Amino acid sequence: MKYRVLIEQDEDGVYIAEVPALPGCIAQGETRDECIRNIREAIAAYLESLEAHGDPVPPPITEEVVEVRL
Repeated sequence: MKYRVLIEQDEDGVYIAEVPALPGCIAQGETRDECIRNIREAIAAYLESLEAHGDPVPPPITEEVVEVRL
């Protein structure tokens, strides 16, 4: 499954990632790569927890990239 991940860098230079489709699924890292590794682990743990508790798994977000010409 693929989920959209939003990554921002805070004022201290730490990267913070969150998954809008999975409320509360957040990770951080000193580098962008570390942050991505950590959010992948967080997503996997989040989905495992949902399944273990019999909760529905949110569908992945699909997006279209639309080009706009002015």
